[in-house]
Amino acid sequence: MRTLVTGGSGHLGFNLVALLLSRGHEVGTTLRALSNRSQVDRVRSLGPVALFEADVRDYAQMHAALANVEVLFHVAAVYSITDRSSEREVLETALAGTESTLRAAAARGVRRVVMTSSVVTLPLTPPCAPASTEEEWNTDLGIPYFRAKVESERKAWALAKELGLELTTILPAGIIGPGFVRPTPTINIIQACVMGEFRMGAPNGNFSFVDVRDVAEAHLLAAKPGATGRFIIGYDHAPSFDELVRAIGRLDRHVKPPLMILPTFAAPLLPLYDAFSHRVFGTPRIATPEAIAATVSGKVYNFSSERAKRDLAWSPKVSFEQSLRDTLVEIRRLQ
Repeated sequence: MRTLVTGGSGHLGFNLVALLLSRGHEVGTTLRALSNRSQVDRVRSLGPVALFEADVRDYAQMHAALANVEVLFHVAAVYSITDRSSEREVLETALAGTESTLRAAAARGVRRVVMTSSVVTLPLTPPCAPASTEEEWNTDLGIPYFRAKVESERKAWALAKELGLELTTILPAGIIGPGFVRPTPTINIIQACVMGEFRMGAPNGNFSFVDVRDVAEAHLLAAKPGATGRFIIGYDHAPSFDELVRAIGRLDRHVKPPLMILPTFAAPLLPLYDAFSHRVFGTPRIATPEAIAATVSGKVYNFSSERAKRDLAWSPKVSFEQSLRDTLVEIRRLQ
């Protein structure tokens, strides 16, 4: 299978390129700048991969990269929650990038497209409510990244219908595991736990996770003929922040459990504490007022991967504990 992966230097893109090569596929990938030698050398270390300098927003560059490609894996994205200076880039990369990439794919005769979306395109639910499914869409778009993911996936489905593309979308939970060179917002949550941000109290909320290697496997399974629609990919249990810190503490004895679970009415104070912790202790920024309002609001992450298990024969091969352990190794390596 001749494939192109957009964003091969990113956390997921890098792991997906590695998986495709290990399964004997021909692989090309896009990087924003081939002058970035560290990125180029890192991707080339995986094996015989063709590299293309391309910004997904640039139709001409994507058209050139997509020559002779059978399956496009559109993975590239700007993942940012707390950096307000990047909000425009987050939206443009998602929306303009999706349009130019899919139009270039259609012009090149590519008919199979697997696109990375996110569980943030799905609504959170009240506790004990039925799990959200692929048929539902998040309408709380106050966070630019959430808006980018929802609107870009909806655009992709409209373009697929217009251009005759066979599209499948993968909706991963927060991606952890090895293979990143700089922390993503999801990795920052793990790092904040390690650095003790939740020691005085854990927010009354939860977060969903999945290992990057299992997400890469889901993309490959979704490329097979007959796979269609949206697929949620994640662990069955989305741990509370208290559970998350305790799980990390079982792997690193220096990480102490939270002294309490903060009441929901204290949630508006969390961005202030997050900024204080960042300034004084150097913890990564993980909270904005919009993020707290969306995720520590009495509702919870509650998704089901049953469709992926049934229709793709996907299941997580890497346990949550092992994925956390591998994530901690990467975090320490980058320190």
